[in-house]
Amino acid sequence: FLTFCKRLISGYDTKIHLVVDRHPVHRAKTTTAWMHTHRDRIELHYLPAYAPHLNPDELVNADLKRVLADENILNPEQMELAVRSFFRRIQKLPGHVRGYFQAPHTIYASTI
Repeated sequence: FLTFCKRLISGYDTKIHLVVDRHPVHRAKTTTAWMHTHRDRIELHYLPAYAPHLNPDELVNADLKRVLADENILNPEQMELAVRSFFRRIQKLPGHVRGYFQAPHTIYASTI
């Protein structure tokens, strides 16, 4: 997670506001210490516990599950290929990606 955060802040001159769930890696002592050191560059905003409907990731997961439901996947390699294919298609559709953050329960994430 910290590797991701380091890469994230290196690409922007403005402060990053990152919405995260309460996964243990997001609350780890090393994460907390690193965030404190870099508080002028990045800030975490935690979702409430047991609120998956507020997490834009859950909308992505739902789309992925709908796509995979129509696939005939027989092994891990086919699963990886199908998942990568899904994300390659989605990354070329910025309006679709924005939609994950503009749903009624996730609009808050686009207004921080």
